[in-house]
Order: sequence, then structure tokens, then C-alpha cells
Amino acid sequence: MLEDILLSDTPESLAERYGRLAERAKTEEFGLLEDDVIVLDTETTGLSFSRCQLTEIAAVRLSGRTVTDRFRTFVNPGMPIPENIVALTHISDADVAGAPSPEDAVAQLAEFVGGAPVLAHNATFDRTFIERVPGGREVSDLWVDTLALSRIALPRLSTHRLQDMADAFGCSGVSHRAMDDVEALAGMWRIILCGLSDLPAGLLEHLANMHPEVEWAYRPILSHLAMANPGVPFSLIGVRRDLVGSRRVTMRPDVEEMDGAPRSPSADEVREAFAPGGVVSKMYGEYEPRPQQAEMAEQVRQALASSSMCAIEAGTGVGKSVAYLLPLALYAKANGITCGVATKTNALTDQLVSHELPALAKALPGGVTYVCLKGYDHYPCLRRLNRAAQVDLPVDEARVNGRSEATIASDMLTAIATTYAYVSQSVEGDLDALGIRWASVPRRMLTVSSNECQRSRCPFFPNLCLLHGARRRAGAADVVVTNHSLLLRNVDADGRILPPIRNWVVDEAHSFEAEARRQWALELSAERAHATFEAIGGTQSGVIHAFSTLAAGREGATPALGLLAKAASTAQRASIASADFFDEVRTLAEIARGGGGYDTMTVWLGPEARSTDQWRRVCTVGATLIEKLDACKHDLDAAQEVCEKAIEGLPADLADVSRQIGDMAKASRVIVGGEDDSYVCSAEVSRAKRRIGTERLVAEKLDVGAELANRWYPEIRSVTFCSATMTVGGSFAHFDEATGLALLSEASRRELSLPSCYDFDENMSVVVAKDIPDPREPGYLERLEDLLYDVHVAMGGSVLTLFTNRREMELVFAALEPRLAAAGLEVAMQERGSSARRLRERFVGERELSLMALKSFWEGFDAAGETLRCVVIPKLPFASPRDPLVQERSARDRQAWRRWSLPEAVLAVKQAAGRLIRTSSDTGVLVLADSRLTSKGYGKVFLRSLPSTSISTLGTDTVGRYLAAWRKGHEGR
Repeated sequence: MLEDILLSDTPESLAERYGRLAERAKTEEFGLLEDDVIVLDTETTGLSFSRCQLTEIAAVRLSGRTVTDRFRTFVNPGMPIPENIVALTHISDADVAGAPSPEDAVAQLAEFVGGAPVLAHNATFDRTFIERVPGGREVSDLWVDTLALSRIALPRLSTHRLQDMADAFGCSGVSHRAMDDVEALAGMWRIILCGLSDLPAGLLEHLANMHPEVEWAYRPILSHLAMANPGVPFSLIGVRRDLVGSRRVTMRPDVEEMDGAPRSPSADEVREAFAPGGVVSKMYGEYEPRPQQAEMAEQVRQALASSSMCAIEAGTGVGKSVAYLLPLALYAKANGITCGVATKTNALTDQLVSHELPALAKALPGGVTYVCLKGYDHYPCLRRLNRAAQVDLPVDEARVNGRSEATIASDMLTAIATTYAYVSQSVEGDLDALGIRWASVPRRMLTVSSNECQRSRCPFFPNLCLLHGARRRAGAADVVVTNHSLLLRNVDADGRILPPIRNWVVDEAHSFEAEARRQWALELSAERAHATFEAIGGTQSGVIHAFSTLAAGREGATPALGLLAKAASTAQRASIASADFFDEVRTLAEIARGGGGYDTMTVWLGPEARSTDQWRRVCTVGATLIEKLDACKHDLDAAQEVCEKAIEGLPADLADVSRQIGDMAKASRVIVGGEDDSYVCSAEVSRAKRRIGTERLVAEKLDVGAELANRWYPEIRSVTFCSATMTVGGSFAHFDEATGLALLSEASRRELSLPSCYDFDENMSVVVAKDIPDPREPGYLERLEDLLYDVHVAMGGSVLTLFTNRREMELVFAALEPRLAAAGLEVAMQERGSSARRLRERFVGERELSLMALKSFWEGFDAAGETLRCVVIPKLPFASPRDPLVQERSARDRQAWRRWSLPEAVLAVKQAAGRLIRTSSDTGVLVLADSRLTSKGYGKVFLRSLPSTSISTLGTDTVGRYLAAWRKGHEGR
């Protein structure tokens, strides 16, 4: 059904128009766009371009609405087809045994296509596999990616997967066979063209005419369709005004300013909601009451009623999202105020606003209103969008990764077009679901930071702007869902970003302290400084040149021109001082003792480092830098003030760079001065000449808990922190200290630990390798390699090995990969610079694949079922003793290791263990290959904190046999 994939807030008139597309597609005429066009799809042995091969190619030739010819062939890949691919495509080794080779099949395809335009859904995938084959480049010069084009044509769909769209619009079904997919895409092609034709008047011509110097596959299509309404001007302001209309919102009051005490839902209300037949049971087709979920909801209710702080550890399967959403929504509705939820990951944010909250809104009498708020860089800036279509594309700022400038420029035009279409049909929303290739598109091309936003000087402010419109609607909603980073930036901005929300739930709270430290850090980097001074420019380039050009010839602009010239001069002197400063910072490599990656070293700027001659020289040039930065900011501000009076419609660029200069000056004072003991300071430097210009100085808050207790808690009424991993050895002490709850009175805070609803003792086994050498001893890596070989063979693949050190991972992978290949098992590694998202998709998509990975896979990664049968942790994840934060804590507290490093490592292991059991039917084994768990007293803390008590301590020579027996006993369960 189409309504199942339409975004929930789609305007009714637009939903009706989408609903008529399939019928219109039967009669509309599109001329050349469907005359002699090839629709193509392929099947392969997997997703890896380097390791996988074609197994099937199918294509049809379209002439109007008629398929005039067909092409289909199996392809012999020269390798066995993996079981999961056989299950997905139903193509077996027997099917391809006598099929043409890839070279012959592609030659036949080239003859069939004859150079005609090729349509393919996610064309990069099909084109890459075909063009890898000799002769593949002869197939066609023009490939059209209908996936990207469908995002432009149908921006109000929540998914653009071919199968989902084909089902919604009544096209042929998709069964992961090439010809079936081709039939579906052939049916969707005319619907996509109808969708493009329905975009606002003038937009197609506007898109077709932008950046004519770029070769863009969609330009001919848009130009052809634009001929139906030639010469119609396009106004994004007009489109947004018609879309948003006269919609107004009524802001909710601040609960602190209300007369009388707020009303809290009763315990009976909450209990009944979770009982059979209650509100929660109406949210789902099948519902089984969970006592832990109801108990958590009651605890949240009590925190709201008593205006207290609460920490809740809720194990996997408790259903914590609904447990906090229901009492929070009841409280907001009862008092006519706004409450907030802050999460760490976009995955959970999207789950809340796409699933839980809509379901709750339908089930709860009177419904629930909700808004999702993200940071500035998630929303399109409409002013920048218009500008991107006109000014030079920032190709130099893109991350190349082997892509040509032409490809990058094309990706940029696709991003601009997709965004235009989306904001022309969407009252609200963000960029996250638009499928933009951010590796090719710098975010600043389409977004602004808080400092860069023109606010009242922008023609789209406030109601026509997606960001400010969302923030106004947030102030009128029952529940606002945001992320940790935006909440913490709001704290730092003294509450000027978010509505006055006094009651919060912070989910995924185990990472809240680390995110606060990151958000509140001050940074001084050579790369950022260089970019800032480049943006400022002077008489011949940059913002100052642009302002001088605007001012030239205007009456009364002489003072402005004089101040701009002065600002150019002081900016030049500050730029020189900055270069001198970072030249001296580079000499700190002489006092570094290792740490960091291969090329970089991190230096803790503690008493020892600050007593060196190198640091004294840094301080000398640092004092000069601060002086020059202050003068630069003064002159930029003065020029901005005078220019605003002399130039009508002045952009905010000068004020933007002035704020950046001010930030540099603030960071310089804190780091160079070293007098604010609430910070821990460090420097990242390199001895490699090719890394010159990457120096970075950082100041991080040492005690985040104290900052929260002093700056945030006094401004709010209640906070409920929740996560599946909060306690260490059954105690909340570490979490309370990290978040500042320990600084509050015991009467004002509560704690609750709820076990998982899943049977971890039955479904998860823990194996501790007791005799593997200490990681610091000789022979450790060789023994680890042998153990990992036994684990992979016994489990038959589907193993995730989580390393703490890249170098060790690379050495083990290099030795182990050929051994496993000889055993018929494939293992991948998280390579430097690789996409973690694509690696996750590959791991989930290839059932037997094993993976060696680093920190980004320790949490927030779900691979339910047989995709992940075993997690291995070779080394306990203690923070490096050379980490600046660890050194600063150790210098101030003899017990720092036990207070911080130990519990943080325990929580990391708990998070990693949580990757194994994601549903009630999941089973798996956690292998802890660190003998310190048995030889050190603190090992018991790790083991007591795990969700399973089924723990076996074994010698490395018996682990493989144990796992083989375990797997046999759990197969098919």
C-alpha cells in the first residue's frame, strides 16, 4: 500500500497526487525518454566489487509503454555461490555451471544494448560489476541511476527500495531475480517520470540549467520534461510559502512559570496502560506484558512526580522506549508542557519517531504530538541551497577516495536536486534520509552552523525554514526527541537552542559523559585556522574581497571600504602569527613518547610538558597569536557593523568568520594559559613531513559530572537516565560519578536495575581463555592467531573479533586470513579509511562472513540471528595509560585507575557482549581471550558484570572443541 511508505506528515493534497501516479503512468507520453531505452539488473555472488562476480544479467528494451525485446543469461562466476546468495536469489551452482563466462555474457549484453541509455536501480552497483569485465565499458556511455532519480521524483516516500516502490504502485513483484527486478523497474520508470513532472513549476528547468559545465546524467531527462512548461520562473520562497501556508503554532508554557504544581499521572494509570487490553497492548499486534517494562515505567513516573533524578539499567528486551515514552507523554499532556528525550544514535531516534511514537499516538486517547530535533548540520539551509545552484561547486572540499572530479561534481548536482525536490514537498524534515553521498558533498554546501545562520536576516526565517520551523513546532509538542549532542550544546548555550524543557529522559546514557566531554571541548587546529583565514581572504579573495565588491560604488560606502582594508591587514598579521604558532607546536613532537596512530602522537600538556623549552617557545608565540586574533576580531566586527548600514541585504559571512576568530582566541587562552584546572589539555603532532599542517591542540573538561551538576541539573526538574549498560559489578557508583548524580542528595535521586527479559544464561555462553599470554608478553599474537583460527573454524564463520589496537588487528588479520581462506572461510577487516556503515551492511548481508573491527563496532551494531554467532574480545579495553585524560586523572588521584579506567573497560565489554543477543531467539558465544580475567583480582568485576552466568574457563587448546560442541547443541534452535 502506498500509504505505508508515504512519510507520515505528507500534506493531504500531495498524498492524493502520489496516489494518482500509477493511473496517470498508463496514459502519459514521454517521447524520447522511453524510446529505445534499456532497463537492466544483475545478480552477483555478493556485494564486494573486488571479491564477487556476476551470476545473472537481465535487460529489456522499452519503446513507449511496450517491451520490444528481452535479454537474459546466467553467468558462470568461476567460484562457488555462497549459501546466503543462493537462498536470496535461488541461483545455484548448477544453474551457472554451463553458462557463459563473464566476458562472453557482457559481450552479448553490449550487442543487445547497442549503446542505448541504460536504466538501473543503484546503477553504480550494476555498472561497476559489468565494467570490471573486459569489454564492459562498451555496453553504454549513459547510465541512469533510477534510485537517485526516484529520490528527486518522489521525495515524500520513506523508502526508495525498488521492491517497496513496486509494491506500493502496483508494478511487477521483486524477487531478487534479475528479470523480475527489470520488469518492476520498467513499470516504475513511467511513475518516476510522472513524479518528476509534478514537481513545482519551473523547478525542472531550474535544475536542468544549473552548472551547465558539469556532465550530469539527469540533465537531459529534466530538460526534456521541462519543455512542457518552458520559461516558468522558479521561486523557492513562493513554493515554501504555498506549502507552509499560514500554519501557526502555540508555544507551550515553561513548567517553572505555571501556577501551582504540575500534575503527574497516577500509578494506577501507568499500571493499567501496561496491563492486557491497555494502551500498550493496542500499539502492537501481538503483545505480552513484561513486568520489567511496567516497573521501569512506574520508576519514570515517580521521577516526574517527585522532580527527582533517576538512573535505570534495563537489560535487552525490556522495551525501555515505551516504558519511558508513555509516562512522559501522559505528564506532558496533563500539564500542557513539552518533555524531552535525548538519544545517542540516529537509529534509535528514527525508531522512536517512526515507530514507537506514531503507535503511541494512535493508541493513547487524545493522541500524542511529537517533533524530532537534530543539530544544524542535519537540516538544509534554503539560502545555501539557492546559492549552491549558482556559485562554483566546492569540488576541492570533497573527500576524493579515488573518485574523479567529474563524478564528485555530478554527485553534488544530484544532492542539490534531491534537496530542492524534498523541501518543495515537505513542510518539515531533515537531510538524513535523502541518500546524499556525503563523501562527495561537503555538508557546508547545503547546511550552516549555528553561528552561520542569518536568522532574521534570512528571507526564509522563521516559518519557511525547516530548522527554525521545526524548533517552533517543538515548543508546541508533547514530546521532543533529540540527540545527546544537541541537548549538551543547549546546556552550553544556556538553554537558547531548545524549548524550555524541564523533564528529560536520556536514553543510551552510558555514552552521555563522553559526548559531553566532546561537545564542550575547545580546539585549536592548524587545518581549521588555515581554512578560516582562507575564508576571510583579503583585497583579492575571500569574504573581505566579496564585501569590498558589494560596497564599491555605493553611496556612503567609503568608511566601510576603509574598515575592510584595515580588517584585511589585521587578518593577514593574525594569519602569519597562526602559522608561526603551529610551527612551534610541531616541535612538541620532540617531547612526545608515542601514542596516537602511526603518524600522530598525542602529548599531554601536563606539568612536565609545560616545563620544557619547547612549550615555553609555544607560549611566547601563543601570546602574540592571542593579541593578533583579538585585533582581527575587533576589526572584523567593526567592518561588519559599518557594512550592515551601507549594504542592503548583507550576508552574514563576515560575522561568521569573526566568530570563528573569537573561538580560536578563546581556545588559545585556555590551552596556552593553562590556568583553568577544569580542563585537561593535549596536543596532537607528527614527526612526518607529509603531516605538516595537521597539528591540533585540545582542551577537554576533566569532570563532566561536576559540570552537569552545576550547569544543567539546577535548571531542570527531572532526568531519567537509562541504558542496557550502566552498572559495574551491580553498582551504579561509576555512572553516578560520571554524570554528577553522586553530587546530589540521596533523597533527590533513584536507581533501578532491571534484568533482561531474555534468558542469557541459556542463550549466551562465555568462554575465558585462561592460558593465553599476557598481551605484553612475547608470543601473544601467535597464540591469539591460533586461538582465533580454532574459534572461526568451530563456529563456521559469523565471528566478530573486536580489537583495541589497529596494529595488532592488522598483524593478526594478515596471518589469519590465508589460513581461514584455506579452510573455506572468509574474514574481512575494518581497514583504515573504510566506511563502517558499508562494512556493517556487508557483514549483515553475508551470513558466513567474519569480521575484525575496532571501536565503532563495540556498540550500536545489531546483527540478529545467525549473522553473528560469536564475539571475541582479544584484549580487555583499558584506556591507554598515555591518554591525556588518563594521565591527568592519575596525576590528581591515586585511585584514578580503579575509579575510571576499570569501570569504563567493564562497560565496554558489556556493550560488546550485548551485540550477541538482540532477540529472544538469538544464541551466541562470547570469547574473552585475556588471561588477566583469571590472573588479576579485577577479573571478577568483569565477569560479575556480564548478563550471563554461564561462564567456562578453558585452556586455549580446548576452546575450539568446546565451541564445536556448543554449536552442534544450538543449531536449529
